[in-house]
Amino acid sequence: MQAQTPLAEIYQESIQTINQGELNLADYQDHAILFVNTASRCGFTPQYKDLEALYQNYKSKSVLLIGFPCNQFGKQEPGNHEAIQEFCSLNYGVSFPLTQKIDVNGPQAHSIYRRLTSAQPGFLGTQRIKWNFTKFLLTPHAGALFRFAPITPIRKIESQLLKYIK
Repeated sequence: MQAQTPLAEIYQESIQTINQGELNLADYQDHAILFVNTASRCGFTPQYKDLEALYQNYKSKSVLLIGFPCNQFGKQEPGNHEAIQEFCSLNYGVSFPLTQKIDVNGPQAHSIYRRLTSAQPGFLGTQRIKWNFTKFLLTPHAGALFRFAPITPIRKIESQLLKYIK
């Protein structure tokens, strides 16, 4: 799906990272960005390993991966920021940026997720995120946006990503 004008506004976003830093998306307009809502106690949590491998393989080729911890699905991300970061680092070697815990659905949904779900609805046109580890791939300069279900293998996302990186 071709990006809508509001999707380009995503680059105006500044995200608070889990370690109290700030990530300005304006600095990544020429990158492919993979957005993933994550949880530490989910059946899909082992995907952290493949996500980290993807990040390591392509970060030097203008790819950014951002994990958004979320506790909205089965309360599977109950920890505080320090516990989340420690879990991800110790168990999966996660080095890609993680944000502070957010909501992806409802009135408190993070503005990035409101933009992503509006621009790329899911099955039957729903804008709601159904579960942890739903992924959105934004191509450089908001050229296109793709949505992937939690069960989508990382290699399928990688094959799509490879069409857009240098």
